[in-house]
This record gives sequence, C-alpha cells and structure tokens, in this order.
Amino acid sequence: MNMRATNAGAYRMGSLLADFQPDFDFSAPLPLPVEEFEDRLRRIRRQAVEAGHDALVVHAGSVGWFHASNAYLRYICDWMREGVLIIPTDADKAMVLLSFFTQSVLLPPGGEPVLVDEIWQIGPIGREYADRPGDSVLKTAEKCAEVLASLGLAKAQIGRIGDRTSLTFWSALDELMPKSKFVADNAILDRMQKVRSLPEIEMFRAAAQLISIGTQAAYHVAKPGVTDHEILAVFTYAQMALGGETGDGYQIGINEFGTHCGKPYGHIVRPGDLINLYISNVTYRGYTAQTARMIAVGDISSHQEDVLAACTEGVKRAEKLIRPGALMRDVNNAAFEPMIERGMLTSAEARTMPYNWSPMEDGGARLIPNQYVKDIDWEAQGRKLMHVYPATHGPHNPNLGHSVGMAGGQNSFNISSHNYDRMEEGMVFVLHTQWLEPLSAGCNIGDMYVVTKDGFENLSRHTPLETHRVAAEA
Repeated sequence: MNMRATNAGAYRMGSLLADFQPDFDFSAPLPLPVEEFEDRLRRIRRQAVEAGHDALVVHAGSVGWFHASNAYLRYICDWMREGVLIIPTDADKAMVLLSFFTQSVLLPPGGEPVLVDEIWQIGPIGREYADRPGDSVLKTAEKCAEVLASLGLAKAQIGRIGDRTSLTFWSALDELMPKSKFVADNAILDRMQKVRSLPEIEMFRAAAQLISIGTQAAYHVAKPGVTDHEILAVFTYAQMALGGETGDGYQIGINEFGTHCGKPYGHIVRPGDLINLYISNVTYRGYTAQTARMIAVGDISSHQEDVLAACTEGVKRAEKLIRPGALMRDVNNAAFEPMIERGMLTSAEARTMPYNWSPMEDGGARLIPNQYVKDIDWEAQGRKLMHVYPATHGPHNPNLGHSVGMAGGQNSFNISSHNYDRMEEGMVFVLHTQWLEPLSAGCNIGDMYVVTKDGFENLSRHTPLETHRVAAEA
C-alpha cells in the first residue's frame, strides 16, 4: 500500500512551531477552591432532602483512553477517574468513594478527591486479568450495599445518578438491596450546572484561551504542502503545553468543498482548500471550551465566499442579543436571518429546517448517495471515497448552539427555535453557524460566550471570527 500521503511532512517534525508565539498571555487559574465544592455539597444534600432521598449514589464508569464516562464525580469532589460516590443526606455521616475497579489505572495527582472521608479500592478482577474469580462490577455493588447498610440505609429511598455504563451496577444493587427504593435523579446535578459560578467561569475562560493559542498555532503552520495531521498536531502541542488535559476533542476537515467534522487522514493542503478547525472540546481542569474557525487557502469560489459571509454575519447578529433575559429562541433565529435573506433557508424553525444528518421527511432512514468522489490523498493510501457526505444540504445541526460544561457532561440546554427559556447571568455556551452543501461549499464558525450582568463576554475573542486567509504559494 502506498503511504506517501501520510509521510509527506515527516522531515518537518519539530520545526513547524520553532518561531511561534501567541499574541496574548495565557492566564492559568489555580484549581477550584475547596469552598466551591463545600457549597456544591450543601446544595446537593438540600436537593436530596427535598426529593425525599436518604442518600445519593453517584456512578461514573470508564470509557476508552482513560476517561471517566461522565463528569459527575469531578463536579462533586474533583475525582477524575471512575468511581461510586455515596453521599448520605445527613451531613454528619461520612461520604464514601469506591474506586479502582477498572483496568484504566490512573493515580493522583490530578485527582485527590475533595471532602471524601473514605476511599475503598475495589480492584479490577476476573480470570483473564487477575486469574481470580469474581466480577469487578458485582464487587463494587456488594461494597456499596455494605456501606449503605452500615449507615443505616438498608431500607431507604436512595437517589441514583449515572449513565449507560451504570446499568449493570444498578441492576446488581437492586438485587442486593431489595428493601430499598432507588430513584433515578440525575436532574439534581444537571440543574446545578445550568448557571456557573465565577470560579467556574475562570476555568472556562482558560480553556477558551487554550483554544485560541492552539488556533493561532494552526494558522502559523497552515499552508500548501502541510498535512492535516501536522495542523492538528501543532494545535494539540500548543494547547497541551499550557495545561490542556486532552488531545482528542476536536475535528479537522480539509477539502475544496469546506467539509467539517472530520478527522485527519493524510490530506495535503493545496490552493483552493477550505480548512475547518472544529474545536469541540479543549479541557482545562475538567472544564471545556468550544469554537470553530475556517481557513481559506488561496482563491475559493464566489459561492463559497457567500456561504462564509452568511455564517459569519449570523454569529455576529446573534451575539448582539446576548444578555440576561434574552429569549434563547430570538438569539437562535437571528443567526439564521442571513441564510434566509440569501435564499439558503426559508425558516429558522428547527422542525422544518433541513440539516446534514436529518432523516427523511417521514422520519425514516436516508440513503447515503453512492458516488465516486475524487480524493487523491485517500487514493494514495489504496482506498477510494465512494459515498457523498453529508447526504443532504443545510446546517450541520438544526440549531445555533448549546451549553458548554465539563468534559464528559451532557448539554444542559440547546439554543434553538423551540427553546423559550431566557438567558441568565453565568450561562456558558457556544454559538456556531454551520452550512454544508455536498461537493459545493461549506462553513462552520462559532464563538464561546458567558452571560454577564450587563451583556456578555466573548471567551474566544483572541482569534477573529472571520475566515483566516492563507496565500496559495507555500
């Protein structure tokens, strides 16, 4: 197999960023103070009391690449790996953490849990791993039941908080504690994360600054002859060198059509390319940021320029409306006005809007068009692109944006035509306008914001929203 395309830039290793320096200083906040976690725990216990729970059991599993499956434990006690946290509603009873039950071995720091009284190591086990009988999930459930019984909660109402990785654990706990009533109550923690505190906003601001530094590094090296691997590598290096926690939370799309939401595969930048940096997750101390930027290499078509202009203008129109009390629907709809004015859309209503990954009108599956698409860098590796992605034109999503939270967390709200909630001080979110016409033109740009007392702060302001221009000559 010819691997020429992925080897093109190997000789440049280590030299691409030799003279790079971001145009602003990164401000690195310290970890959240213990007082922040104490306040959260008080509020969690209060909501548990209001729900009639005698205790809460919070579960986070482990997923690929040494990541916890959700952000709940990090939010409650700053524990960044898998675990089960037992929180008695009574403040005078010990908070207990059960952990170290998967093979994803990570040791503190970072991650000494805050406010936890006891930590129990369950241990990964099993015939293949340890040549011992048993199952780590069942062992964790057994210890959890034992701890709850020792707290006098063998016959109690217990709120449980977790995700899909928790199902086997919950099932085992049901069998072990048949006289207890378990109530799913993720909403306790989800509600608390809709509006952020000032110390949390400092973390979001730092994560957004890391994105800006990584983006400036990408701009520094993006030119004809450089590969998509190299562009993403320098972005990763720049942000992780200053404290970014992961290097797997973003996408890059490069071709002459402006395709976004891709991963690097060995594409060599050429004149006429549109490059999208869709930074969907840079993490600082557990808190994430998200932005999107476009890079045009040399001349592009007039239609592509029009799409870029419509998306850029859309974000700016929406931004003007951000303030406490603003209707999220109004902010969303303002961003789609430039597309409607240009005849790209007829309505900003999500229910009627075409979007890249939409099913058919009746809700059924949509067939991806089977068609040869020329891609010389993919073909240099012995493969061919034989389908047209995406299957239909429109925005990537039928809405403008969404909340931004902790790594592994779920969106607490979307900024969409059907969201009649009002913005509140302390809300953190991304606004990204997106448009993609298969084999024609595309754009994906956006900024990250926090609502302030009298308006907003653009957390990603260190790199302009407008398309970055690169000369066609290397």
